[in-house]
Amino acid sequence: MEKILKKLKTNVLISSLLCVLLGLVLVFWPGLSIQIVCTAVGAVLMISGVVRIVSYVTARDGSMYFQVNLIFGIIFAVVGVWIVIKPAKVLAIIPIIVGIVIALHGLHNLQQAMDLCQSKYDKWWIALLLGILTIGFGILLICRPFAAIDTVVMLIGIFLIYDGLSNIWIVSRISRNAKILKQEAEAVEAEAREVEE
Repeated sequence: MEKILKKLKTNVLISSLLCVLLGLVLVFWPGLSIQIVCTAVGAVLMISGVVRIVSYVTARDGSMYFQVNLIFGIIFAVVGVWIVIKPAKVLAIIPIIVGIVIALHGLHNLQQAMDLCQSKYDKWWIALLLGILTIGFGILLICRPFAAIDTVVMLIGIFLIYDGLSNIWIVSRISRNAKILKQEAEAVEAEAREVEE
């Protein structure tokens, strides 16, 4: 289980850092060719999807978490490949595509919040709020596509930065909570051995 958590943490961190880096580029250079933006968004989605699929295959875990992760991975990879191959056809719906992806990340964050709650982590509600906010940002992009392309690019950048940073925070809490639970279990085992002796 510990190896699976480490792999999962690494995969999510890579994916989240890519989101943050792309977001920073879009915020500070919104005048970039939208074609380049399309290709970059597609590449990030494709890499994120492949990382999730590889995580599922290497973990070989039948849990619901990894199955959902696989579904997200396939969706991200397919959408990413489509954007990279046909960027011209995607220009008008880029905000909607990114909005859907961000909303899916938000749903994933809600699931992680529930995991933290079940693990008795006292600040699980922060992860819940981050998930709800992420879904809200995704819905905003889906429902309110903006006319000015620079505004769209900057907003996508801001949402990607937020999404990446919130994912990093949630995964760090899950990892920390797992370590605490492991230490508590080891302490109980040690006490049990002492009593037996």
